[in-house]
Amino acid sequence: MIKISLTSVPVDDQDKALNFYTNILGFIKKAEVPLGEHKWLTVVSPLEQSGVELLLEPMAFEPAKQYQSALKEAGIPWTSFAVDDIKKEYERLSNLGVNFSITPREAGPVMIAVLDDTCGNYIQLMQEL
Repeated sequence: MIKISLTSVPVDDQDKALNFYTNILGFIKKAEVPLGEHKWLTVVSPLEQSGVELLLEPMAFEPAKQYQSALKEAGIPWTSFAVDDIKKEYERLSNLGVNFSITPREAGPVMIAVLDDTCGNYIQLMQEL
């Protein structure tokens, strides 16, 4: 059986991303291993500390930079995170200064909102209805 253990989000600044993903979104730093000018830097959900790790991947590959930029310009989120109460998260994050390109709205069987992670990406929040 195969399971997902790691996924990644490209970031333009790993330290800024670590601050945003931990102090704003609420993830917990799992690993930080220096690798030359960058590092292997992962965060996890406080609810699943042995679960899927999110690699805050340095944006060092030019074609990847172009892809990240094209997604953002098109308004397409890089990835999606599940939340229990999207309106509550939207209020909490808005009060912390997070900018949203899409405020909470129904989208079929889910509610979604899309935020700017300040590191080059839109991230979708999703609540199952």
